[in-house]
Amino acid sequence: MDRLINAERIEQLIDVFGSFDENILRIEQAFGVHIANRGVELKISGDEESTDKAARTVQALMQLAAKGETIDEQKVRYLITLVSEGNDDQVQEMSRDVVCITAKGKPIKAKTVGQQKYMKAILKNTVTIGVGPAGTGKTYLAVAAAVAAFRSREVDRIILTRPAVEAGERLGFLPGDLQDKVDPYLRPLYDALFDMLGAETYQKYLERGSIEVAPLAYMRGRTLDSSFIILDEAQNTTREQMKMFLTRLGFGSKIVITGDITQIDLPADKTSGLKDAIRVLENVEDIAICRLSAADVVRHALVQRIVAAYDSYEKRHEGPKAPGKTFRRTKP
Repeated sequence: MDRLINAERIEQLIDVFGSFDENILRIEQAFGVHIANRGVELKISGDEESTDKAARTVQALMQLAAKGETIDEQKVRYLITLVSEGNDDQVQEMSRDVVCITAKGKPIKAKTVGQQKYMKAILKNTVTIGVGPAGTGKTYLAVAAAVAAFRSREVDRIILTRPAVEAGERLGFLPGDLQDKVDPYLRPLYDALFDMLGAETYQKYLERGSIEVAPLAYMRGRTLDSSFIILDEAQNTTREQMKMFLTRLGFGSKIVITGDITQIDLPADKTSGLKDAIRVLENVEDIAICRLSAADVVRHALVQRIVAAYDSYEKRHEGPKAPGKTFRRTKP
């Protein structure tokens, strides 16, 4: 079966095809079709179902290209997934408003439907919990939203925090003064802020107290008004730490909590504060819980495959748990 698609402009097809036709080759491989072009006309050949899916993918890419979206490998892979799952009606949601502009003038946008829902949840709710694997943009997009709120004077401060080390914040074992001790653990947060603001502007706001980056232990006993507060790596908080953090919320503030429940580094006898918060706060008004998946990974293509492989392995090797049995350690 053959299917013809006409583009309005040749520039649209150039964007869709990509360098050395890499995007079209990826679509051909995914659906087992052949795609050829003559001027502004595309001809797709293959069986009926595959041709239809390939055509829908190409048309979705053309829609995004027409709206000024950059067509990259990640976007093509994501659209192939949407079409394969019958969710290509969500493509319109992928042309989004800019969240923030970086110091170098680069617009920051959500790149997947999952990320778009995450950003909408942050705008709408006072507390948002973003859970998902590495590379889904949880922290970076949260920092972008914080900078946008700060620039528009919706908040007076940005506060970024995370557990300083995997389990227990044992800063005393590290060399140097306090700043030297915590810097390595807060580096991902610094990097995101540098990207959004530039190093010089970041330093200026830091000296004024408009931006604060600190380990979670430093949140105790404080009430944080008119602030955008981000707790990163929240899977490594204890239940007590999470409750302490959530109760720091003051008037005119927002909280975003990010983490990956598959990467918990706490001792076996400690419950993750993130897992506990998801259970406890699931139906609380003005709190949103956003679950990002491997489909929302926007790093190197291999990262998405690694995440999917680990998820698949863990599901296959999860042993059945005997119901109603508890084991108590007895003293010798």
